[in-house]
Amino acid sequence: MKQPVLLVMAAGMGSRYGGLKQMDPVGSNGELIIDFSLYDAWKAGFEKVVFVIKREMEQDFRRLMEGRAANRLQIEYAFQELTDLPEGFSVPEGRVKPWGTGHAVLAGRHVIDGPFAVINADDFYGRQAFRHIYDFLAAAQDGDTYQFCMVGYQIENTLTENGSVARGVCSLGEDGMLKNIVERTKIQRNGGIIQFTEDDGATWSDLPEGTIVSMNLWGFTHSMMEELEKQFPAFLIHAQENNPQKAEYFLPFVADGLVRGGRASVKVLKSTDKWHGVTYREDRETVVSALAALKEDGTYPHDLWIK
Repeated sequence: MKQPVLLVMAAGMGSRYGGLKQMDPVGSNGELIIDFSLYDAWKAGFEKVVFVIKREMEQDFRRLMEGRAANRLQIEYAFQELTDLPEGFSVPEGRVKPWGTGHAVLAGRHVIDGPFAVINADDFYGRQAFRHIYDFLAAAQDGDTYQFCMVGYQIENTLTENGSVARGVCSLGEDGMLKNIVERTKIQRNGGIIQFTEDDGATWSDLPEGTIVSMNLWGFTHSMMEELEKQFPAFLIHAQENNPQKAEYFLPFVADGLVRGGRASVKVLKSTDKWHGVTYREDRETVVSALAALKEDGTYPHDLWIK
């Protein structure tokens, strides 16, 4: 089996936060959120990382990784570009929005040839998650169906006090396998109750505490990369006809379709860790305090990357 690779989606600009949140230090020694994820991944056994970024960010990312994570990990770069489309397709006039998480992962197709995990650059996942997913991928082999996995979090551990969040809400079978996943783009607490809305707040529906959600921490065999490439043209045709400016090729949608079609199974690896992330600028201080506490209790060393 090939060594599992970690793919980091880092091309987004973080419009709600107001800048390149991936490059904002949050650790007491100048670390980024991604430094903690890379450290946890390295401790779990990952040796290679692929950053999916915008081409104009490359020098900044190289500067941030040199002398730090690059001391421990092999780092490569792939570029998510609007013009990276199948033959016969072109960017709709006026479109500037990226094509979504499925397209971001697809950008790594030239440098990944085996099993891989996927994370967001601006989310803190916790060490438990990387151990679970590395162990799964190290043994994963496709049989009659593709053998995928994802780390599921309890919804109450993934919220911010500063606004709504988007999460993939998961339904699980009794065997712990994913039955389906539904993207909810606006989830928040209202009066202490976790709720989501699909009509911009006109009506709200409850989500029970303990509901398992996806934080885009997935584990795939290489088959997923092949499926993303095969299915992308059909998405583009639909997007051009229905929403050429904003339609997105969501990674969970593709995974969900393969599960519903009986072509893949997704083992849900549950984590009790608390997610930390900077969805809004006001979240930053909460993340800084949480990561400082994890250094204080010995979970992380003062300097993550010192040799």
